[in-house]
Amino acid sequence: MRSANVTALDAVSVYTPAFRVPLENLAEPLGLTDIQVRLFRRFHGLDEIRFDPDRSLADLLHAAAAGIDGLRGQEDRVRYVIHGRAMPVVVPYPRNPLHEVCRQLGLAHALTFTVTQQSCASGLLAVDLAGRLLDGDGDPDALALVFTGEKAFTRDARLLPGTSIFGEGAAACLVSTDGPRDRLLAYACDQQGGFDAEFGESFDRFQREYRPSLAAVMRRAVAEARLGFDDIALVLPHNVNIVTWQRLCHLIDYPVDRVVLANVPVNGHLFCVDAFANHRTALEQGLLREGDHYLVAAVGAGAGATYSAMVFRH
Repeated sequence: MRSANVTALDAVSVYTPAFRVPLENLAEPLGLTDIQVRLFRRFHGLDEIRFDPDRSLADLLHAAAAGIDGLRGQEDRVRYVIHGRAMPVVVPYPRNPLHEVCRQLGLAHALTFTVTQQSCASGLLAVDLAGRLLDGDGDPDALALVFTGEKAFTRDARLLPGTSIFGEGAAACLVSTDGPRDRLLAYACDQQGGFDAEFGESFDRFQREYRPSLAAVMRRAVAEARLGFDDIALVLPHNVNIVTWQRLCHLIDYPVDRVVLANVPVNGHLFCVDAFANHRTALEQGLLREGDHYLVAAVGAGAGATYSAMVFRH
């Protein structure tokens, strides 16, 4: 946990495919029973999942970056490009979609790397790392570009059994140290290594500890920002499902109607992209006003469990 006043999101762009697949059409490829489909729809609130079968991962990332007008003409200011990713392997060797996109965008000079250590919370880790690197760079004009998103290319990559279904999309964020809005006030992260990659016998314990652990991290982030939950205008969640957030809001005594859940039924759970997709939705629907504080939350489950929360001032 640290105060993070040197990090700001200058621009956020999100690409979500227009192609949507109803849950029933995924039953056969994912091996879901009729009861499991009804569970996802009626209990977890999922309806359709977004895919882009004709675009590669590099195409997804490029489509997200294309929405950042502030990047054009400022490529030489970009010192770092970071891809926050849930999966450690996403394409066959020796392809490198991140390097492909950097070449296409004129960013081949930037220091470029990927973080996957926190699974679906790696997108928030990437934003934090971008701010740390820029703060240590010493150049107030330096920028970082953070990417999130990947392809749902296997059954295991598509399905979180009994919890959620992953879709496809991508986000790109231009990060600076002195942007006037969307300034990061606090970042809290709790990593628990007692859960193995496949969970196995530890799955039930993970399910029991999931909400209390995330609630604790959210409280820490809000406290570090010297705020209370009454000061948080909006929560931008990871879109695992609706019922999880209904129960979590009950746990922290926070109004569920101030959690942006509109994307859960129409997107599915987008790898590390949910927070940024919900940011776009909040702006489009006029849910954030200048000066509002909002909280972003994410959970990563892979080699251990990661619970993360960030507080921003819009």
